[in-house]
Amino acid sequence: MTGDEELLHVERVITRLISRYPAVSPTEIEARVRKIYQRFVGCRIRDFVPLLVEKAARHEISNRMIVIPILDERPAKLNSLEL
Repeated sequence: MTGDEELLHVERVITRLISRYPAVSPTEIEARVRKIYQRFVGCRIRDFVPLLVEKAARHEISNRMIVIPILDERPAKLNSLEL
């Protein structure tokens, strides 16, 4: 896989994740994917880099989506208990 092909695959990862997670800002998804992609810059074997980037990004985004609703809900429960 050439460098251009790899970048094209990473762009496709961004597009897929934007479709998969409509509640997350496309800008945030793109930033996360590019940040994760940078982790693989020094790797010699490049064939699976887009796949690994997508897997890591899905994991991070999914974890973020689980944590945020819980954190948003917590203060409301505390407020209702205080009344």
